[in-house]
Amino acid sequence: MWRLLWLAMLMPGAQAQAAERIRYCDYPVYPPISWSDGKQVRGLAPTVVRQLFARLGYEVEIVVLGNWKRCLLDAAAGRVDVVLAYNSDQRDQGMRFSTVPVLREEVAVFFNRQRPVTFERLEDLASYRGGLLFGESYGADFDRFVARHQNIEWVSDSQQNFGKLIRGRIDFVIQERRTGQLFVEHLPGAEDIQALPTALSVDYLRVAVSRHSPLSQHMAQIDEQLQRMRDNGEIQRWLEQSEVTYRDMVNLPAGAK
Repeated sequence: MWRLLWLAMLMPGAQAQAAERIRYCDYPVYPPISWSDGKQVRGLAPTVVRQLFARLGYEVEIVVLGNWKRCLLDAAAGRVDVVLAYNSDQRDQGMRFSTVPVLREEVAVFFNRQRPVTFERLEDLASYRGGLLFGESYGADFDRFVARHQNIEWVSDSQQNFGKLIRGRIDFVIQERRTGQLFVEHLPGAEDIQALPTALSVDYLRVAVSRHSPLSQHMAQIDEQLQRMRDNGEIQRWLEQSEVTYRDMVNLPAGAK
């Protein structure tokens, strides 16, 4: 009973919305944040979204599209309600971002040690060829750098990106450090792939709600619940569980996955 009363106080009409479904878009190629086991989307991101909005009285439908850019475009247009993303001026035009972050992420430059890359500041990458996933943005400075130098090859799959790095078709891959290191642990031929110690940037993964969605009127409640989840350690525990689950999955025999 107390929980129902709390929900009613937290969001006007929450009880009436209890069965309402919202659409969350994910592109599951970022372990341990999100990945697919072939049957469902797993990882920290879908766990946070399901838990967060369940506590606010919503049922979450997970939508998987062909690339990350499609998720962002659909959120900006209102075809989906929620994504988890970094904030940027361009994205802010179509989405409202939580002020409470889900996770701090360090963005790293991955390279092949057979073809070393020198990097201390962003402009050092201008003489190299890099790889990114469609729709990825790592801050306004980086976006301007990419537009100015046109030295990025865009793909829709992390395995393809790192595969090109292994074969020497590109010189670097920009990837969140935790995700990149976890990904290359079990990627065939990736023994020479390393991350440079100097971070490209530090950013924060946030809940992003389409400005066309009714949820955008409830950002204060979303922030309040996210803060509770951070303060009680739930998000950190889910992250650690996701890393363990991903490693267990990739270590399974092929026929058992």
